[in-house]
Amino acid sequence: MKVADNPQMEDYSLRYTPSSFRNWSPWMVFLSCLVGLSAMAGYALDAAFVNEFGFANSVWGFAIASVVTLPLTIVIAFAIARKHIDIDLLTRGSGFGYLGSTVTSLVYATYTLIFLAYEGAIMAQAVTALSGLDIHWSYVVVAVVMIPLTLYGMSFSSRFQAWTWPIWVALIGVAVVTAATAPDAGAHMLNPQPQGSTASALGLSFVAIFVIAAANLSLATQVGEQGDYLRLMPDPLPGRRVRWRAAVIMGGPGFALFAMVIFFASTLLVGYADTQAPADQVALPVDLFTVVYQRLTGNHTAALVLAGVLVLLSQIKINIMNTYSGSLSWSNFFSRILHRHPGRAVWVVFQVALSLVLMELDIFDNIVTVLGVYANVGIAWIGAMVSDLVINKRLLKIGPSHVEFRRAHLYNVNPVGFGSMVVAAAVSLVAYFGLFGATMAALAPFVSLVLALVLPPVIALATKGRFYEARTSEFPPDTSEAECVRCAGTYELIDMATCPFHDGAICSLCCSTEGACHDSCKPHAWLPGRTELGMPRVGVPAMITEGTS
Repeated sequence: MKVADNPQMEDYSLRYTPSSFRNWSPWMVFLSCLVGLSAMAGYALDAAFVNEFGFANSVWGFAIASVVTLPLTIVIAFAIARKHIDIDLLTRGSGFGYLGSTVTSLVYATYTLIFLAYEGAIMAQAVTALSGLDIHWSYVVVAVVMIPLTLYGMSFSSRFQAWTWPIWVALIGVAVVTAATAPDAGAHMLNPQPQGSTASALGLSFVAIFVIAAANLSLATQVGEQGDYLRLMPDPLPGRRVRWRAAVIMGGPGFALFAMVIFFASTLLVGYADTQAPADQVALPVDLFTVVYQRLTGNHTAALVLAGVLVLLSQIKINIMNTYSGSLSWSNFFSRILHRHPGRAVWVVFQVALSLVLMELDIFDNIVTVLGVYANVGIAWIGAMVSDLVINKRLLKIGPSHVEFRRAHLYNVNPVGFGSMVVAAAVSLVAYFGLFGATMAALAPFVSLVLALVLPPVIALATKGRFYEARTSEFPPDTSEAECVRCAGTYELIDMATCPFHDGAICSLCCSTEGACHDSCKPHAWLPGRTELGMPRVGVPAMITEGTS
C-alpha cells in the first residue's frame, strides 16, 4: 500500500471527510483544538508587548484583536464543522476558485510555518537550558523530533493531547498561583517594571494599541489550524446539538477568548519575573518559568527542570498541530501545482525542514515584525471568505448555497474572493510600509479587513456570480456512493464527479492529481463561455453504477 493510500496517515487530507472516519466525540475534537492554549508563543509575545508598550496598551490591543476576529472565526469554524472539509477546500468554494485558492494555501502554509519555527525556537531554548547543547544543534533536535510525532495525524494526536492535558494544567496552574501569591503581584502585573525597559512610563497610545492589535489580527488565521480538527466533528445527534455547537464554538473561535485568559495569566507571570530578572531574559519562556518556579522551590536546578518539562510538553503539543496543519496545506498547494500527491508524510518532512531554516535565521527575535507584515495578507483572506459565505451566499443569494470544492466543478479563478483578497492585501501592505503616514501604517491590517469584507459582494454583483461553478455532475438516482475509475476507491457522491476523460466517476483527489486531462470536462475553465448561460451537466456512464449503494 502506498503511503498516500493509508487513511490512518492521510486523515483524508485532500478531500471530504466521510462520516465513517469521523468517529471521535465532539469532546475529543474539542480537546485537540484546545492545544493552541499550550503554546509558549503567547507568553513570549505577551512579555515582548508588555515590556515594550506597557500593560494598558497591550490589553487594549489584544482586546480589539479578539473582538474583531471572534465573529470572523465563528463563521469559518461552523462552515468547516458542518461541511467536513478543511479551510483550503472551504476557500475554493468561497469565492476563490480552484487555482485561486492555491495562493491562500500558500498563505495558510506560511502561517503554520511561522509558528512552527517560532514555537520550535522556544522548545530549542529549553533543550539548550537543560542540556547545555548549542542552540543551533537544539534547533535540529526539535525539528527531527516532530516528524514521527505528526505522521499518524489525528489518530495519534487525539490520544496524546488528551493524556497530556492534566500534566500541563497542573504545571501551569502551579506557576500562576506562585506568581499570584507574590507580594504586590497585582501591582506588578498592571504596572510592569522590567529591568532595562521604560514601558512603565508609557501612557495610552493610539499607535501602540493598534500596532499590537494589528499584529494579533494575524491570529484570525489560527482558525485554519482549529479547522483541521473541526472537520472531523461527527454529525450532531438529536438532543445534543447544543453540546455540538458549544464544542465548535469553544474549539474554534473560542481560541480568541482563551487567548485573553492566557494574556492575563502571562502578564501576571511576567509582572513578577520582571522584578527578578532582566527583560530580555523574561522574554524567554524557559527562563520566565524558571524564575517563577524558583520562588516555589527555592532551588534553581529544580525550578529549571520544572520549567523545562513545562516548555517541552507545551511545545510538543502545539507543534504537533503546526506540523500537521502545515502538511495538509502543503499537500493542497502542491497537488494543484504539480498534479501529484506523494502522501502527507512527505509534506511533514518538508514543513519541518523549512521551519529549521527559519529557526536558524533567528525568527524568534523578529516575530513581531513578521506577524505585522503577515497580518495584512492573512486577514484579507479570512475577511474575503467570511464576506462570501455570509453576504454573498446567505444574504444576496449569489452563487450556489453549498460550498463546491471539486476541481471538476470549479473555475480556475473566481475574482469574487481572489480579486478581493489581492486588492485588500496590496493596499494594506502599501499603507503598512508608510506610504500614507504613521497612523495608516498602524491601521493597515484593519484597512485590509474592511476592503476584504466590502469588495466580494461588489465583484459578485458585477460578475453576476458566473464564476462559482463551471459545471455539475449527474449520478443515477438512489445512489450515495460511487467507485473511482482511477483509484478504485469507493467514496460518497459529495466527493465524486463525472469524468469524460476517464469515462467514469472520479474522486476529488484523483481529479486534483490528474494532469493529462487539461480540464477537458470544463473547456472554459478560466472564463465562462458565451454559450454557458447555464452550467453544463455531465452525466455518469451506466458502467460506474456497479458497486454503488
